[in-house]
Amino acid sequence: MPSDSNDFTSSRRTINRRGLFALGGGVAAATTLSMVSRAPSAWAGPSADADVIVIGAGLAGMVATTELVAAGRRVLLLDQEPEQSLGGQAHWSLGGLFFIDSVEQRLAGIKDSFDLARADWFRTAGWDRGPDDIHGEDYWGKRWAESYLQFAAGEKQSWLRGLGMNWVPVVGWAERGQADGGIGNSVPRFHITMGTGPGVVEPFEKLVRVAAGKSITFKFRHQVDELVVTNGAISGVRGTVLEPSGAARGTPSSRTKVGEFEFRAAQVIVTSGGIGANHELVRRNWPARLGKAPAHMITGVPAHVDGRMLAIGESAGARLVNRDRMWHYTEGLKNYAPIWPGHGIRVLGAPSSMWFDAEGRPLPAPGIPSVDTLGTLDLIMKTGYDYSWFVLNKKIISKEFTLSGSEQNPELTGKDLVAYLANRALTDVPAPVKAFMDKGEDFVIADTVPELAAGMNKLVGKDLIQADALRDEIGRRDSELGNPNSTDPRIVAIRRSRDYIGDNLVRTTEPHPILAPDAGPLIAIRMNILTRKTLGGLQTDLSGRVLNAQGEPVHGLYAAGEVAGFGGGGVHGYRSLEGTFLGGCLFSGRQTGRGAAKDGA
Repeated sequence: MPSDSNDFTSSRRTINRRGLFALGGGVAAATTLSMVSRAPSAWAGPSADADVIVIGAGLAGMVATTELVAAGRRVLLLDQEPEQSLGGQAHWSLGGLFFIDSVEQRLAGIKDSFDLARADWFRTAGWDRGPDDIHGEDYWGKRWAESYLQFAAGEKQSWLRGLGMNWVPVVGWAERGQADGGIGNSVPRFHITMGTGPGVVEPFEKLVRVAAGKSITFKFRHQVDELVVTNGAISGVRGTVLEPSGAARGTPSSRTKVGEFEFRAAQVIVTSGGIGANHELVRRNWPARLGKAPAHMITGVPAHVDGRMLAIGESAGARLVNRDRMWHYTEGLKNYAPIWPGHGIRVLGAPSSMWFDAEGRPLPAPGIPSVDTLGTLDLIMKTGYDYSWFVLNKKIISKEFTLSGSEQNPELTGKDLVAYLANRALTDVPAPVKAFMDKGEDFVIADTVPELAAGMNKLVGKDLIQADALRDEIGRRDSELGNPNSTDPRIVAIRRSRDYIGDNLVRTTEPHPILAPDAGPLIAIRMNILTRKTLGGLQTDLSGRVLNAQGEPVHGLYAAGEVAGFGGGGVHGYRSLEGTFLGGCLFSGRQTGRGAAKDGA
């Protein structure tokens, strides 16, 4: 069954018009889209409240808004959250960005190119839903990917550097695959922004605040409930005014209604994010290929990431595609100091930790830290449990653990690189990691394997881990370290990581037995499934125009960021190479802002 038959909502209204794509071909399609998009709106002209309404004041929304303002447009920027949450999810991120042949890569001797990155991306994406059929779910996502890769290999870094961004000089190697020509990044491409997520948000927040009250009108606590359609075109929005809220950034805000609103504009851009905090929608759209959805998940995004605008867009005639493509992490820790409900933190580990299932069986490849997120999720779901275990020691955790999120990396968030490097080099265990070791409920620390196994069983309330079997599996891994020709995928991954100077210096400890007495104590960590990203969404063309079920633009409607699958309804296909979510918001926000400005000229 096609993925767009699995509704985000039971309410759906499809605009039934004959498609205009009988001519076929990219040129004909682009010409048709351009003609259709310029159909007059019922609210064009002086009676409108703004030239463009942008729904969602996260990163994609702010980038689109800055492009519109630069083109002389008046923008009404709406968000259901209070002003203190300006910037949305991006604020909480590690600030990782995907670049191709960057300055930092060249300094590290990393040989990258557009062709290499394109081959990695296309092989990893695995588009299989009509990627070369203009009516296919993957058609526009594939074309957005091509355009994004050109951007990442071209002006992306210089554009952002011109806005004041800089990056940690050591390039990270996320989603590295298994060096077999399969999925993943064949070279490191993950660049952490100085300032982390807030550092990415900062230049665009400054720009929109400077224009506030001039070209931009902010309307916080305005929750959009409907896209208004007049004469077949989007003519504005209706919704609920929510009571004022002093809720701190990231914490849930009230949904108490104090009024209603309706605003009119010739163009509306939806930049409202995905479904990561809405576990009901996650489960409803969970991919059948991964079996039954987890009974228990923790949440990697604030509660306002609820997916409401996907259904609202669909009710106005938009086509939703690739609903069952999501990006959830397999290394989630329950936050001992949660900011939002079910708050989880992702561990970015290097390959030295062993990965076991709930019953103490080692995961086969690709169940190795930093190798293949979706492949590991598939392995875990096949076990029948919704959690797994890392087993390691203090020496490994001291060097190999980074916690994702701006609040978990205070030195980098404060743009203090010297303090960050000193903390990594001079501190026994980095302070944020040590806090989880001391306070996190998912940690078991012990001096011996029997004590470790007993603690693991006590944590889950079942005797699933057998100490002797656990010791034997760790011993097998440790013995392979002495074999210079080992083909054990875990050992191969460690050596491959150590061969990269960046990982050798700051990410991967020298190979040693986990059971080495001087490397302890032993540590086991329960790893939970952590919800995060929506990879499908509203299907858009390369100007950000939202398309309907016939492949025609929904007049006046645009989308960018996660709600649009970061471009086209699925720029990543099935898998991300990482550093591409913030980058997807930046690029799709920019392209869509420019596209709407051009169409409205």
